[in-house]
This record gives sequence, structure tokens and C-alpha cells, in this order.
Amino acid sequence: MIRNPAPFAHREITPQEHFRLHFYAAVSWLLGGLACSLGGLEEALHAFPFLQGYLDELRAQGRNPLAPGEADWWNQTLRGEAQAPVHLPLRAVRVWAGLEPAALTLWMAAGLLEEDPRFGLVFEALQGTAGQPHPTFGLLEAWGRGQGEEPRPVLLRLLELGWLGVANPEAPRLGWALQVSTLLWDAVQGQAPVSGVGLRYAPPETLTPLERLVLPEPLVAKLHGLLPLLERREVQTLVLRGPRHGGRRTLAGALARALGWGVLEVHEPPDWRLVGPLAMALQALPVVVRHLGPGETLELPEHDGPWALALGQQGGATGLGRAVTLGLTLPTPEERREHWKRALGEADEGLGDFAEQLGGFAERYRLTGGQIRRAATLARTEAALAGESRVGLEQVRQACCSLGRQALETLAAPLPPAGDWTLLAVSDETRRQLQSLERRIRHRERLGGAAGVAFAGSLGVGVRALFSGPSGTGKTLAARLLAQSLGLDLYRLDLSRVVNKYIGETEKNLEQTLSLAEELGILLLLDEGDALLTQRTGVHSANDRYANLETNYLLQRLESFEGLLIVTTNASERMDSAFQRRMDLSIEFRLPEAAERQTIWELHLPAEHRLSPELLHTIARRCALSGGQIRNAALHALLLALDEEGVVRDVHLEAAVRQEYRKLGQVCPLRS
Repeated sequence: MIRNPAPFAHREITPQEHFRLHFYAAVSWLLGGLACSLGGLEEALHAFPFLQGYLDELRAQGRNPLAPGEADWWNQTLRGEAQAPVHLPLRAVRVWAGLEPAALTLWMAAGLLEEDPRFGLVFEALQGTAGQPHPTFGLLEAWGRGQGEEPRPVLLRLLELGWLGVANPEAPRLGWALQVSTLLWDAVQGQAPVSGVGLRYAPPETLTPLERLVLPEPLVAKLHGLLPLLERREVQTLVLRGPRHGGRRTLAGALARALGWGVLEVHEPPDWRLVGPLAMALQALPVVVRHLGPGETLELPEHDGPWALALGQQGGATGLGRAVTLGLTLPTPEERREHWKRALGEADEGLGDFAEQLGGFAERYRLTGGQIRRAATLARTEAALAGESRVGLEQVRQACCSLGRQALETLAAPLPPAGDWTLLAVSDETRRQLQSLERRIRHRERLGGAAGVAFAGSLGVGVRALFSGPSGTGKTLAARLLAQSLGLDLYRLDLSRVVNKYIGETEKNLEQTLSLAEELGILLLLDEGDALLTQRTGVHSANDRYANLETNYLLQRLESFEGLLIVTTNASERMDSAFQRRMDLSIEFRLPEAAERQTIWELHLPAEHRLSPELLHTIARRCALSGGQIRNAALHALLLALDEEGVVRDVHLEAAVRQEYRKLGQVCPLRS
């Protein structure tokens, strides 16, 4: 038999074969220690017959388990690694951690039973620990002596790196039962981590090529200049900030593919220490996806290679090293049109009657590229369920309305559409201001490019409006009608779910809601906004200080808000003046005049009523009720009529009006 042939001779150098060589090195080390413990190799084979197969394989490789050192075998292994034409995960993680071959052997020995559970019987017998098949710290330390490096520091280093874990941390250190990280154990064999552990691997061929992305030309040029910097490690961290489903992960994947890497998407890993070695083993770019709240900080672990962080607009990170930050904004109408075409197919193939209205639709719904693709998938599903080969406009619209509904409805409630502007009885001035608000929303993306040079960089796409006036004057109804006219969904912020007694939680909830409103292109209604937008006060206690911090956060967030927000209040004097200055429009709703009250009554009374025109005119002229009060009175009159023949008559309406005045604690101006 040829003594100590080159371990890689006549072998195909693959990650699996490379792992197998190191695995058998650990088996050889175990056999040598076992022979010393039991008095010889024959005694060891008699106690554990399954080891004969491993011994035969070792001898076929030219290894002698009883020979000390085996330094020449390791030297040949290292030379073979250097000549390997493929990526070897085990070598990559060993070099990344700066470990010697002896340290790798100790780690492999702790993981022998991951490949063959019968090794657990060996460890149980040697340690006298029935039911605990993992080797102890003391056993590996004792057997590791004579391998060229003191084993205790090596084992402690492996524990520090997270490569080894302790199954019984309550035991003394020498009695610690050591087990390998199964995630890393699989990765060094070339296997991707299983889903459901906060990690997701995507190989290069599944990632979108950079040239297929819909991006602005300046950003594309910057990305091409960034690629060589990432490859040479001159840029250690790439920070991508933008909205959810805004292309951050897709962009990171495109850069990784251009460099020949995969992507290891990191959400909530079981052990952050393993992210670096897993990325090295899989030859992947780790992309950490987090949406941090205001003031939150993400601490990155050690990693000798580039990172990518997919973050929102809030929060920060430490340990970035040499970092480059790219901000991804929502796509322009032209870019959104291209996203729709790619998501649904060309006009003659998949767009159906949606093709004719694609331009207006893309301009109306300000969605991210990822949201457009999600909506396209939902629309195609709806079309298939309806037995149609191509999607229609209504199917696409319904798909857009369902995006993010579950996440948003935890903090806000949807309001149904209300009809058209004919249902709103307000003064001419209020109506003109509402029409101006509608125009501002429709042209918000064109406004910045068409304005004069004095507006350069100061006109955002966000629109913030304040509706002020007494209760029941039509503020919420106007918001519903505005959403209906624009074809947008309207959500009302639920203050009971947003406001939290714990410090910082209210800001996090507000940030989540405002971000979703920006990304989904909805109209957000903050009803009774003076409860949140209150005036700042002098600091006399800790409560005052934190209340002012909350107000300051809202002031800053509204300044950068790029969505659509309507704030209603019937106590505008309690609002901080800084909030009112940040509103693009302030519309006042006054109590209706007699003619407006007449219109409101006619809108709310059933068409088949038998009311005398004189009584209706008298009530509209003499009873100065708000629109909400008129609505309540009309409903009460109908209920009284339903107890009889179902037709509203004078007696019913007069009784309903008197009931409304009793609720107010006032004297009804109608004669008895």
C-alpha cells in the first residue's frame, strides 16, 4: 500500500469531497484516541464494530490512525485546497475564522454524530454519560493534546464564534456537552440553510440581472462604479434605504449576481455570529432586511466581507466599516408604467383592456415596483378565477386595494366610499378649496418639475391638508368623497391602537402607519388630530418631556411625509402652530347656512316622504343644526315612521328635531 498519497489525488474536488476528507481526518483522530483509551485498536474495533468500515476507508487513503501528527497529510490537503478550481466552503470558513487544521479537526469531532449517530455510542461509553451522546469539553481537550495546538483556547474560540454550542450550560466547563451548529455544518457541505430560521439563500442564477432592473439612469451609473469597489472590499457595507417592496433586496441581488455571488437574506437569524461564516460558506452577499423604528440601532456582527443592509428611512446601524448609502425612492409614473408592463406582459398578451388606461392608472397609484408585481399576480389570479385570459382594469384596481391591507388594518380602519361631490352641502369657498386640494393631489408628481427655480428641491410629492370646524360639519364625509373622486382607498388612523403608554412605542406605530400609507398610495385620515398634534408645553415633569419628544417626532416626520394625509379637528386652537404651517392646505368647515341645511335635509330624507314644504323650509331656516345632527334627526324620523306605515310625515320629523334639541340640552325653536 502506498504510504500517505495526496488526499486529492484521483478525486473530483467538490465541496462534498473536501468535507469528507476533513470528516475522515476527525474519524482518524477519534480512532487514535479511542485506541489509547481502550488499550489498542483491536479492542476499540471489538467494542464498536461499525468503526471497521471507517478504518478500511482511512487505510485506503493511506492514513494510519495510530500515527501521531500526520502533518504531511495536512500539508498535502492545504496544497490541494489551493489548487481547487471550485469554491470550497469549509476552506472559506476556516480562513475567515483564522483557524488551524487542528481546530477544524476538533470541530469536526464534535459533529461526527451529525453524519453517523453511532458515534454517540462511543462518546457515551467513554464519558459514562448515558443519554448524552455529544462529546464533552473535557474529552475533546484531553484528546486534543498533541495535535500541535493547545486545545482549550481552540475550543473556547469555537464557542465564541458560535460554531459550537453547549447542551448543558449548567454543568461545570469540563462537563459541557458540545454540539456543532447544524446550520454551519450543512453550509460547509454546500447546502443552503433550511427555510424558517430567519435566513434565506438564493443562488446567483435565480437573481435578477442588473440590466433588467427599472432604475433611473444616474443610479445605474453609480451602481456600475460600485461593483469593483465591492469586489475589492473597498466598500464594506452597502446601505439601501427605501420603502418596503421598493426594490432594495432585488437591487442587492442584482449586484451580487454581477459579482458571481448568491444572496443570503437575513431577517431574524438564530445566531447573528453565524451570518458571516454562512455567507462565506455559501459565497453569498448577506443582505440584512430590517425596518427599524425611530431611535433603534442595529449592531452588525463581525464579517470579513461586504454587507448589504435593506433599511427603511428610520433607525441606524453600527459596525458598518466603509459604507456607501443609496436611497431608493418610489418610481416615477413612467417607471411605474414599465413595471406594470413587465409584471403583466405586453399590451397584446396580458394587459387586456387595462392597456388603454395604463398611463393614467400608473400615475394615480403611486406604488413601489414590488407592490406592482404583487398586485399583478393578484390580478392575474382574479382573471383566472373569472375564466378570462387577460386582466381587466377592475381586477387590477381591486388587487391594488388589497395590498398591505392586513398590515395596515392593525393600526387603521378602512372607510367605505361615499359617492360624488353632490352629496356634500358646504359653502362655495369650502367647495373651491376642496377642488384645489383634489387638483394638488392629482398633479403632485408634476408640480416639482413645472414650478419655478425658486422651488427647486423644496416641493415634495406629499400632500397634507387640515380640515377644521365644528363637529358634524362634513369633514370626514369630505375626505370620503375626495378618496372616491381620486379612486383611492381611505383609511382612518385608530388612535387607540397607535398611542402606547410605553416610551417610544407610539412613534414606532406612527412610523409604521405613515410608511405604509406612503408605500401603498392610500389616503390616510387622522381624525381628531388635535389629540396627537397638540401644542408643546413647558417641561415640568418627565411626562411633559416625553410628550414634547413625541410632538417633535411628528413635526419632523410630517416634513418628510410623501403620502396623502388629511387631519381633521374641531379644536384647531389646541394644535401646535408648527403643525399648521406644515399643512399644504387648511380648509375650514363652518356650520351650514339655511340654504345648505335645506339641501342636507333633502339629501338625508327618503324620496317618498310626505312632508309639507312649509315645515321643511321652517326647520331648515330656524333650526341651526349641523350636518351630523341633521343626519341623526332624519334617521330618527325614519325610525318613527317605520313603526307606522313607513312614510315620513310632519309629525315624525318634528318629533325627531325636538329629540335632537333635547340631546343638546337646548330649547327647540319650533312652536308647539
